[in-house]
Amino acid sequence: MASSAIASSSTYLFKKKEVGLSSFTSLPLYIQKCKRKGSTKVVAVMAPPQSQRPPSTTGSVKNAMTMTEKILARASEKTQLSSGENIWVNVDVLMTHDVCGPGTIGIFKREFGEDAKVWDREKIVIIPDHYIFTSDERANRNVDILRDFCLEQNIKYFYDIKDLSNFKVNPDYKGVCHVALAQEGHCRPGEVLLGTDSHTCNAGAFGQFATGIGNTDAGFVMGTGKLLLKVPPTMRFVMDGEMPNYLLAKDLILQIIGEITVSGATYKSMEFVGSTVESLTMEERMTLCNMVVEAGGKNGVVPVDSTTYKYLEGKTSVAFEPVYSDENARFLSEYRFDVSKLEPLVAKPHSPDNRALARECKDVKIDRVYIGSCTGGKTEDFMSAAKVFLASGKKVKVPTFLVPATQKVWMDVYSLPVPGSGGKTCSQIFEEAGCDTPASPSCGACLGGPRDTYARMNEPQVCVSTTNRNFPGRMGHKEGQIYLASPYTAAASALTGFVTDPREFLQ
Repeated sequence: MASSAIASSSTYLFKKKEVGLSSFTSLPLYIQKCKRKGSTKVVAVMAPPQSQRPPSTTGSVKNAMTMTEKILARASEKTQLSSGENIWVNVDVLMTHDVCGPGTIGIFKREFGEDAKVWDREKIVIIPDHYIFTSDERANRNVDILRDFCLEQNIKYFYDIKDLSNFKVNPDYKGVCHVALAQEGHCRPGEVLLGTDSHTCNAGAFGQFATGIGNTDAGFVMGTGKLLLKVPPTMRFVMDGEMPNYLLAKDLILQIIGEITVSGATYKSMEFVGSTVESLTMEERMTLCNMVVEAGGKNGVVPVDSTTYKYLEGKTSVAFEPVYSDENARFLSEYRFDVSKLEPLVAKPHSPDNRALARECKDVKIDRVYIGSCTGGKTEDFMSAAKVFLASGKKVKVPTFLVPATQKVWMDVYSLPVPGSGGKTCSQIFEEAGCDTPASPSCGACLGGPRDTYARMNEPQVCVSTTNRNFPGRMGHKEGQIYLASPYTAAASALTGFVTDPREFLQ
């Protein structure tokens, strides 16, 4: 990635082995030049905890904490904690959906009793979104199980769908859970949000601790409102520089995943800061946090600012209190990026860390393009795609499938004017470009689903997609090839029939 990166170095700080030495003993410092390009990495290896001793006359010393540590300290009713500790946390919101909900409900009833009541009917959010618009009987049954349980428990936030023939006649139906959680005001700074979906980390964009959990853990939370968690160490990603008009947050997270690999943040918190992050909209911050799990991350988090507050206006009446990392908080490592020097990226098959420049893949012929999902199916994602189609004035050369994440996104696609278009909406621009008509909002073909799922890959085709994973079989056919990309790159590729750098149309 020399063509898109800046020079880097690594600094390693090691603590002397504890052999009767004072904790204030001077430390050796080692500086190592790193050949890897694109970041500056600073790794601090913490010393073992000191044995307890009486406090000095100046009183106890408070250790600095990261955002994630502060959130979990509050949730566990502690004044102090550090990474590696196992703690019981009080959960603010538990989310489940039609794929994992029935299993979670089954575990809850088995462990707490058939007639047991959930710990708080107003803190459980149930969102059908995965296998919705299908004739598959088992998929339909899953939604029925959710409905019966929500009626039995009087769950306040159940976003039901009954008429599959026309989603618009279902006023409660929303669509993709992670986008719906944000739009409906369930994402709040400083809180703990757990969900039975790995991309629950999406909500970290709101300055909260959000992570995916399994059905067993969710069943326990459903009955108690608590969960035992290990406090993750935090990796910090500092992104500065003016964002070029051909890059989106998807390019940033693909750069990071390519840098640290799909296991580089395993059970770690990923904190995103810097002037570039501060300039991002909430939807773009959501894209950034959404894919931390693709690097193995436990959670992603972005500090709260005026952009966060503005997005939350009118969405929630629940009081919240944001937290911020202390200036001298300990970070496991730090990566720095000059975003102005980055280029549009893709993740080639079959791994999200198989990073390449889009222009390096210009000879890759594609069969289709998919724009949708929790990662790339938000209003601004479609606005970005429409911007490329509008700039080109051309028609797509391959089938281009559009799946808005939620009902609100679908409405935006049909109602909001695209800047610089003379009042045209995304839907009008998509129609002129020859794209498929925007489909019913759901997770769609992002994770394959039943064979009749809209836009599912039922043949071994090559697809450029704004989704989050490109493992074999992820979107259907096990021999399909998926190139993960931003909405800009996806739209540009649709226009040429090859993986295409969007600068061909945006500059």
